[in-house]
Amino acid sequence: MAHLGYPFAAIVGQEEMKLGLILTVIAPELSGILIRGEKGTAKSTAVRGLAALLPHRAEVAGPYHLDPDEYDEYAPGLGLPRHPEEIRTVQVPVVELPVGATEDRVIGSLDLETALRQGRRHFQPGLLAAAHRGILYADEVNLLDDHVVDLLLDSAAMGVSTVEREGVSVTHPARFTLVGTMNPEEGELRPQLLDRFGLCVTVTGEADPALRVEVIRRRIASETDPQRFADSWREAGETLDSGITDAMELKPAVEVTDDVLVTVATTCLEAGVDGHRADIMMVRAARALAAWNGRTTITDEDLNQAARFVLPHRMRRRPFDEIS
Repeated sequence: MAHLGYPFAAIVGQEEMKLGLILTVIAPELSGILIRGEKGTAKSTAVRGLAALLPHRAEVAGPYHLDPDEYDEYAPGLGLPRHPEEIRTVQVPVVELPVGATEDRVIGSLDLETALRQGRRHFQPGLLAAAHRGILYADEVNLLDDHVVDLLLDSAAMGVSTVEREGVSVTHPARFTLVGTMNPEEGELRPQLLDRFGLCVTVTGEADPALRVEVIRRRIASETDPQRFADSWREAGETLDSGITDAMELKPAVEVTDDVLVTVATTCLEAGVDGHRADIMMVRAARALAAWNGRTTITDEDLNQAARFVLPHRMRRRPFDEIS
C-alpha cells in the first residue's frame, strides 16, 4: 500500500505558509518560497502535502522531463531521438534535495555500469534534471554544502545545468521552483541564495490552546486510521486543487496597471531593498493573489499582502537597526 501523506487541507492554522505555497504553484515564475520557523511547525508536512495538489503537465518521457515545445532545442545535445518517442501527462513532481547530497547526486554523473557493460560513456542525470519544471524541495536548506548552493544558484540564474565529466559534456534545462524550509536557530542562509526565493514566510507554533488541541486531535486521527483520515479531507483537497487550477487559468488575464507599478516601485524604494528583483516578484505575487481570489484586477490588499511575502527577507539591515 502506498504511504498516505498528511493532507495539506488538514493542517491547522499556518495560513500564511499555506497561501505562500499555493502562490508558488499558481505562479512558478516566483522562483519559490523559503519557510523559516522553529521545529514542529508543519513546514515539511505542508510541502509534502502540497504534492497531492500539484497540476498535471505534458512532458516527453525520459529522465529530462522536457516540455514537448523545447524538445527540438535540447534533443541533439542530449543524444535523444530526432522526434519524441512518447509524450505523457504526469503530475508536477516534488523532488527532495537531501541536506547531505553530493555534487554527483545533484547534477548527475557517468553511468559506470553502462560504461563497463557496453563500453561507452553514458550520463546519468541528477536531481536538477528530475526537478525540471517541478518543485525542488530542500529541507534544512541553510545546512546545504556551499558547493551545492553554488550549483543551485547557477541553475536558478541560467535555467540550465551544464555538466562536464571525463570527456562527456551535457547541457540540459533545469528550471524549477525552489522550496526551502529551515530553522533559523541552526544558522542563516547566504544572501545570494536568500534573494533567489521569491517569497518568504516565518512560522511559529500556535498560541491559541484550542488550535493546539486541534493539532493534536488531527494528528492522532491520522496515525490511528490514515486511510479514513485522508478520505475525510479529500473533498477539501479537491476544492483547493480546483481553486489552484482556476487561478492558473485566470492569472494571464489579471491586469497590471501603471498605478500598480508605481505603488510597487514606491513600496520597494521605501523598504530600501537592493536591485529590482523585489519589484518584479511583488508584481508577480500580487497577480497570483488576485487570480487566487478570482479577480482580474489587483487591489491594495493584494499589494500589501504581496509586500509581506516579498520584502522582509530582502530589506537591508544597518548597524544597530532593530531586527523584528
